[in-house]
This record gives sequence, C-alpha cells and structure tokens, in this order.
Amino acid sequence: MAKAKKKSKLKVVKAKKAKKPAAKKANGLPSPSKKKFGEAGLALDGVRILDFTHVQSGPTCTQLLAWFGADVIKVERPGVGDITRGQLIDVKGADSLYFTMLNHNKRSITIDSKHKKGKEILDRLIKECDILVENFAPGALDRMGLTWEHIHKLNPRMIVASVKGFGPGPYEDCKVYENVAQCTGGSASTTGFRDGPPLVTGAQIGDSGTGLHLALGIVTALYQRSRTGRGQKVLCAMQDGVLNLARVKLRDQQRLKHGPLTEFSQYGEGVPFGDAVPRAGNDSGGGQPGRILKCKGWENDPNAYIYFITQAPVWEPICDVIGEPTWKTDPEFSTPKARLPKLNAIFARIEKWTMTKTKFEAMDILNKYDIPCGPILSMKELAEDQSLRKTGTVVEVDHPKRGKYLTVGNPIKLSDSLSKVKRSPLLGEHTDEILKDVLGYSAKEIGDIKMSGAITAPEKKEKAA
Repeated sequence: MAKAKKKSKLKVVKAKKAKKPAAKKANGLPSPSKKKFGEAGLALDGVRILDFTHVQSGPTCTQLLAWFGADVIKVERPGVGDITRGQLIDVKGADSLYFTMLNHNKRSITIDSKHKKGKEILDRLIKECDILVENFAPGALDRMGLTWEHIHKLNPRMIVASVKGFGPGPYEDCKVYENVAQCTGGSASTTGFRDGPPLVTGAQIGDSGTGLHLALGIVTALYQRSRTGRGQKVLCAMQDGVLNLARVKLRDQQRLKHGPLTEFSQYGEGVPFGDAVPRAGNDSGGGQPGRILKCKGWENDPNAYIYFITQAPVWEPICDVIGEPTWKTDPEFSTPKARLPKLNAIFARIEKWTMTKTKFEAMDILNKYDIPCGPILSMKELAEDQSLRKTGTVVEVDHPKRGKYLTVGNPIKLSDSLSKVKRSPLLGEHTDEILKDVLGYSAKEIGDIKMSGAITAPEKKEKAA
C-alpha cells in the first residue's frame, strides 16, 4: 500500500511538471504584473554595469541607470579614485559635491588595472556584467588591454558604451571638456548678444547632455540584445550631443538662404543678416517673439526678471493686461507680421507693466490668460522650492563624512519604477563585497589579493632624514 501511494504521488508531481506555463501574448511579453504600481521592482533590476567613467559626462549616464535599478560597479584607482572626489572641496576630509552629486546609487571597487591580478579581476567582472561604460581619452581603454575584441571574446553579450569629444574625423583624438563641446557643437556661436562675444551656457549640455544621450543609447542596445543575443558598441560624441540640442539653430541656418529671420530682434532694427546664424540675445527660438523683462525690485535683485512671450493667439489679452486695448484693432499692431518691425517698442511697453509687479505676481496674472511666461529662478529659489522636494527633483541626502546635502534627483519619473536616491560610495567601499558576492572569491583569496597590491594603494616611502 505504501508503495502504491508513493507512485500515486509521483504521478501527481509529474502531472504538475507537465503543466504548460501561462500563455504569453503574441508579442512575447509576460502577462501584466498583478502587483501594485511601484512594487514590481525597478526598471533595470538584474542589469549590471562596469563603470569606468569619471568627472561628469560618463557618471551622469551611469547614475541615471543606477537610479533605474542597475547595479553600477564603479572601478577606481586605489588611493586616488575619481579625480572629482578631490575637486572643489568645501568640507575638509569629505568627497566633494562635484563627486557626490554624480555618483549616487553606485558601488565602488578599487583595482590597479596595471597589476596582473588586477587585470584578472577586471576580466572576471567583464564576464559578469552586461554593460561597460567609459569616457577615457581616445585610445586609453585599448592601452589597458581592454579592446573591443578582448571584451567581446570574454563576453559576447557585453555592450561597450563610450563618450568621446568628437566622432570619427580630423578631431577624433582631441580631448574635450564641457565648454569646448559647447563651442564646437554650435551652442556658443549662437548664444549671447549680437554685439558681444560667443558665450557658453550655465547648463552642462556638453557633459551631462551627452551622458543622457549615452544612457538612451545603452537601453536601446539592451533592448536589441534581447532579440539578437549579442552586445554592441555605443558611441556618443560630445560635439554630436551639443549639436543635437542646438538643432533649431541648424534649422535657422538653412532658413537664412531664403531671407532674414524675422523673429530675431535685429530684423526689426533693420540690421542685415550675415551668412551664419547670429547671436540673438534672449529672443525666443521657437518663432514666437519673446524677451526677458525687468520686474519690480530689479534694481537690487539680479534675478527679478520674467520671460514673456507675445504668442499670437493671446495677443488680445496681452493688450488688455498691459493697458493698451487699442492695439487689438490697430493695423499697426493687430497682426504678427505688423508687429515684427516694432518688437523693441512693444516689449518696452510690456516691461513698463512688468516693472510694477514682482515676477511671481506677474506670472499669476499672466497665467490666468494662458500668456506664456516664466520667472527667472535663482539656484537659491530652486533649492528652497518645496514642490521640487515633493516630486523628488531636489533631494536631501545624508553622507557619513560630509553630513546632509542637497542634490538633483532623477529627472525622469516612471510610475512603476520609483527611484530612491542613495548616497555616493566612499572610495573602495564595496571592494570586498564585490569580490565575494559577484566574483565568488573566498575570504582567503581576498586576503591574498590585498597582499598582492592589486586593490590597494602602494605604501608611501618615508623620506630620508
């Protein structure tokens, strides 16, 4: 009887194993999760990144991917680390804000890439990771022995993503930093006032902008890998990234062939155009005339200004608000074409009105009529904006060495992958953890690796007396 029961149980088990899995939809996706939104894990859970980036462009990219759940392992030189740890120091003995604000949610391992054992560790990490990201100077990765061929031989599924200053061409071996990228990508030549020199912007469109482009390239390559099974190279050149963000100026360059750019203030002033897109001060770049105008208190507050756009559909409310109701029907002002030669005079009249209001009072009034506008907000005002705190755009982070500080959180909000900002790692903080949990080294092996000098800084020799 006991044997019969045993067989019967086995049959039941076999029957269960033979059951077909839940049917997938025709597109191959699993059935929708029944968990609440935000409780089904992060978007990039299970993705592991080998992070060779430093300074700003690369770390921007890998930090964004870490916020979405990727396990980012930042490789740093023993005893030195990312150079920005020690740049623009404001708290003695602590990593700089330059470093902390670009390296959240990552793990740090120190490896001497020139050491024989260090090279072995790197090779093992390549086998365990999905993506390698770097922004070294041209050729540096190859000189480390980490050529595309070597990496792909170890791990054919590896995606190798790089930020470089320029793409293939005459300048590809040149080193590039933020402002150089802005100047070579078309931003500086079109920023500033007509009678002044080219200007760089305060926004880091060369470094952080290219890092964002690279992150998109990486997730796209990941998606393609799910179909092809193999990795690929992803390249983002900083010049290309800036030019992409300045594309409206390339649009205007082509429009110049067919006549003047009528929305530029110099058209209304009768100043002829040259053969290249000029600098246009604060003129709107979208075809709708706009300017930065003074508000109440501008004499003492450098940011008491508002951006005001004279959008055609709301011209009549604009006339009523500023006290010029006759402009609604006056042929000299009633149409966009008629207004173009008179933009300086029109904005001077609008500014008389804005100077009687604070920038926030003006915004409240103008928004009632859907008149496009925006106050010039200082970094102090943004840091203290409670609405940005509530959305996680500005986040307070606690650090063991520097205490609490503010940082910018994830600017991209997903409803089913809720980002939480975690502090940046101390130099080499996770070395042992990664060697043990990711690479499977034993405690003895880790001890031997430390003794070899592959993951520790060389001892400084004492100077002779």
